[in-house]
Amino acid sequence: MTTVEYFSRCLPVFLDELRLLVEMDSPTGDQSRAGRLAARLSRTFSEVAAVEQEPIDGFGPLLRIRRPGTGAKVLLLAHYDTVWSPGEWEQAWIERDGKIYGPGVYDMKTGLLFVQYALRWLGETEREVPDLEILINPDEEVGSVVSRPHIEQAAAVADFALVMEPASPQGHLKLERKGSGEYVIEVKGRPAHQGVEPEAGINAIVEAAHQILAMLELEDLARGTTVGPNVITAGTVSNTVASAAEIAVDVRAWTRDEQRRLDRGLRQLAPRLEGAEITLRGGWNRPPMESTRASIELFRRTRQIGCDLGLDLHRVAWGGSSDANLAAAVGVPTMDGLGPVGDGAHQFSEHIVVDQLPVRMALFSELVTSLAVPPEDWLSPEALDDHHHRRRGND
Repeated sequence: MTTVEYFSRCLPVFLDELRLLVEMDSPTGDQSRAGRLAARLSRTFSEVAAVEQEPIDGFGPLLRIRRPGTGAKVLLLAHYDTVWSPGEWEQAWIERDGKIYGPGVYDMKTGLLFVQYALRWLGETEREVPDLEILINPDEEVGSVVSRPHIEQAAAVADFALVMEPASPQGHLKLERKGSGEYVIEVKGRPAHQGVEPEAGINAIVEAAHQILAMLELEDLARGTTVGPNVITAGTVSNTVASAAEIAVDVRAWTRDEQRRLDRGLRQLAPRLEGAEITLRGGWNRPPMESTRASIELFRRTRQIGCDLGLDLHRVAWGGSSDANLAAAVGVPTMDGLGPVGDGAHQFSEHIVVDQLPVRMALFSELVTSLAVPPEDWLSPEALDDHHHRRRGND
């Protein structure tokens, strides 16, 4: 039986289990719901590997799963939190035209289940297994702010990191991602009666408008550097000059140089209205994920496996960030997008393509077992040298 045939045979049960996961709401920061989902995942993963739960303050537990093996030390990264509030979808599971729609089905409960089924396949087929460590965290959708040290520590001793975020809508894998961050600009003005003496006030909304235009001057679309002042709160009532405003700003960049340039520019913003005050908080929370010689050779290895399965894989640069950014920044060769094919993350169009599931599970599983050899057996000397140099730079 081929690997694709194995996962095709498993597909009905896989979908039943996936539906249970999707219908269990797990919004980031909801400890009660996160705890219930983590308990279920712990039970099912414990059938195929050793599972530990580590408390994460303000969120649900981080799951650490180990499967000893030989060859490379491989870190698998996944998350079980979603951006969706309980009941936000009228129906949590919709099957239509060969696709399944639902909250978190694409990002990333399907990829999460891929890991469990790969471990089952490895146990049943007695294939060689690398030394696996699997981290499943509860706070990825807010930048893995608390689980970040756990990810970085695990990545620091891994030979490779594989991340279970979904593939691109075309089915391609992700070797580069933008770094991301969030800044908050607080604006302080002075209230006054709008009808009697508006000149006595300092309008925080007007000052905020000046700051928004100034920060957009720092954007460089040609280099992929974006500035998104996407949330603003301000004012109290319409007949009072607004005395305070707050702007939440999403920032993205492909390189660390651009991150540093943008950070300097934002910190140099100055008030435009006399008497207004501004305060900047926040910063970059994920570094860029940049491809390396070793990660490119890891992709080529994966691409060959994909060719044998009838897939034509390509590598893409992706504007969104993930835990892959954190692993890659430590210096470990990292590849992302090993989850399902679909589209619509964070939207009501979120879905997966059902007939692609068996071959994508086979791709991931065959890749994992192919790493049950020392990296020195197949990485080029140039990739190994580059990898060791990057590691030393992060020590």
